[in-house]
Amino acid sequence: MTFTGNDEEEGLVVVMPAPLLGLAKEDLKGDYVKLGGGDDLGEDNRFVAGCMSASSSELSYEGNSRCWSLWWWAKLVLVLIFVGVLAAVFLKWVGPFFMDKEIIPMLNWETRTFSSPVLAVLVYASVALFPTLLLPSSPSMWVAGMTFGYGFGFLLIIAAVPIGVSLPYFIGHLFHHKIQSLIERNPKNASVIRLAGEGNWFNQARAVTLIRISPFPYIVFNYCAMATGVKYGPYLLGTLIGMVPEIFVTIYTGILIKTLANASQEQRFLSAPQIILNVLGFSFTFVTTVLITVYAKRRLKELQRDEELLLQ
Repeated sequence: MTFTGNDEEEGLVVVMPAPLLGLAKEDLKGDYVKLGGGDDLGEDNRFVAGCMSASSSELSYEGNSRCWSLWWWAKLVLVLIFVGVLAAVFLKWVGPFFMDKEIIPMLNWETRTFSSPVLAVLVYASVALFPTLLLPSSPSMWVAGMTFGYGFGFLLIIAAVPIGVSLPYFIGHLFHHKIQSLIERNPKNASVIRLAGEGNWFNQARAVTLIRISPFPYIVFNYCAMATGVKYGPYLLGTLIGMVPEIFVTIYTGILIKTLANASQEQRFLSAPQIILNVLGFSFTFVTTVLITVYAKRRLKELQRDEELLLQ
């Protein structure tokens, strides 16, 4: 409620409820505050004007935040729709074509040509040697999943990983200065790599584990690790721990590929329990991988921030 009238100095008087303005001034009388007119605003008047301006700014900020929130959700919905359309197209046309032309012939050739012991030797050799040759070993891990499943497939891969990461580590000693110069050309990635060589044995193993879990290139770190000064013990331990999530993801991918290939070859649809289990398994694997990766990246940033504070 507001009232107007003439005050003692014949100026304009505006009376407003004090609770509306949230004021707690010593010279307030009753429930109202008086705003004097004229060119010279008093302290109370400037205080009230500032409060009114702040309230207007807050309302504007809240409106912008609400609009931004709505726009963010709209973009999320559009992205989900786009991903859903792509998934439908892949399942309807691309997936069956790829299964019939690539996956099924490869599986048939594999079963006709190699026995299980020979496949085990090939998978072990490829996981152990491909990283040294700058070749990805994920397809070999898929084969391990398709052929041996989680149990023996995991043991086969985890046994070959030490060789696959040790050879580049020791070969890197021959090109120590060259690798260091290459690292210095990319300061952003260099700051992440150097974390592996900081601190004691435990800190080095923890940093290597986080780097292995993060999206940092696996093959690149194999050769660059020795340039950071990380010791071989924490390097190997951190690698074995950090590789566990990736190994399970690749094995699960191989099992899922084989399940879909068998269903396509036999010209049948998956049963409802199979579909539910595959969807739940894929969702769990995807969500777990994302959460672990996000956590690893966050911890790496915290370690970088701590190191920068120590250097200051």
